[in-house]
Amino acid sequence: MRLLLAEDEKELSKALTAILKHNGYSVDAVYNGKDALDYLLGGDYDCAILDIMMPLLDGISVLKGIRHEGLDLPVIMLTAKSEIDDRVFGLDSGIGLSIAKAVATAHKAKIHAKSPDGNSLEITIVF
Repeated sequence: MRLLLAEDEKELSKALTAILKHNGYSVDAVYNGKDALDYLLGGDYDCAILDIMMPLLDGISVLKGIRHEGLDLPVIMLTAKSEIDDRVFGLDSGIGLSIAKAVATAHKAKIHAKSPDGNSLEITIVF
């Protein structure tokens, strides 16, 4: 299975790529939304993994672009990364996490997420 991974945080991208390759997937990694859209429109992928908040073009715009061009491949959206334990949350966590990440990044702050009881989510931003 050939995957495209679009994640602007290079360390997270490297870790995800290594895990996916270890599990037998072929992975191409890009670090911005424009490259993601170009790769998806010009390649033969079975699935795309897109970060919502990326430079040049966000993940939602990439998804809209490929759907507009008639590509109907499965897409997994990443919305946040915890620097404590590298958890990746899906869209069911809410768009608020990606907004919090964008605000923290814009202010050169660190954002941490954890679930102390498995039912709630605790977000900390350190400026």
